[in-house]
Amino acid sequence: MTQETIEQVLKFRDDRNWKQFHNPKDLAISICLEAAELLEVFQWSADDVRCAEKTDKIREELADVVNYCILMADACGLDLDEIVQEKIRKNAEKYPVEKAYGSKEKYTELKSEHRGGAQ
Repeated sequence: MTQETIEQVLKFRDDRNWKQFHNPKDLAISICLEAAELLEVFQWSADDVRCAEKTDKIREELADVVNYCILMADACGLDLDEIVQEKIRKNAEKYPVEKAYGSKEKYTELKSEHRGGAQ
């Protein structure tokens, strides 16, 4: 995501004088609500891994989640690039390739080398 996109989201908010309503608690609630709407796209679907016919709705709901995340980061004075890069570093420590490759296990459940089939 570019800084320009982030600035457009913030400008949209500021042009409507909505910043006054955007406290961390309400933004966290909004993120959860929009994430639930994204999940709703898959409710009662028989084929949960296919989404081609749902792409438009997924795009819309995912954009809502991301927009609220941008607003939350702004409200908390957080730099999105910084916090995402920090999380990637932490996850790389928890999930080293040699243990996590091809595994869906949580980091606390990872065994010895998973790559190549031996555990």
